[in-house]
Amino acid sequence: MGSRLLPLTLALGALAADGLGLHGLAAYAVLLAVVAAAAAAFVGVGRLLAGQGTPLHACTTTLALCLLVTGSVVRTSAPVGGRVPTLALSTLVLASVLYVLPLVPWVLEPLLSARPRLARMRPAAGR
Repeated sequence: MGSRLLPLTLALGALAADGLGLHGLAAYAVLLAVVAAAAAAFVGVGRLLAGQGTPLHACTTTLALCLLVTGSVVRTSAPVGGRVPTLALSTLVLASVLYVLPLVPWVLEPLLSARPRLARMRPAAGR
C-alpha cells in the first residue's frame, strides 16, 4: 500500500476529471489520493528510519502529501457550483511532479556513469 504510483494515478485522474468538468468525481479522487499519499509517506519515512530508504523518497512523498491535503482543503472550501480554485489544481500538478522527481536520477544514471568512461577513452594530449 505504500506505492507512490497509486496517489500519482489518482492525482492525474483528478486533473483529468477536472478537465472534463467532472468536479465531483475529481474531489473524490483527491480524497482517495490523500489516503494513498499518507500510506506512501509513512512507508517512505519508515524505510528511511530503518536505514533502507533514501531521503529523497521520504521528502518527496511527505511534501506531496502536504500538497494534496492543502489542495483538498481548498477544493472543499470553494463555493458549490463555482470554478475549481487555481491553488487546488496547482497542488495536484506539483504533487505529481514530486512523485515523479525520484525517477530523474534513475533516468540520468547512464549519462552520469558514461562520463568517466569517456574521459578514460580520450588519448593523452602529449602522444
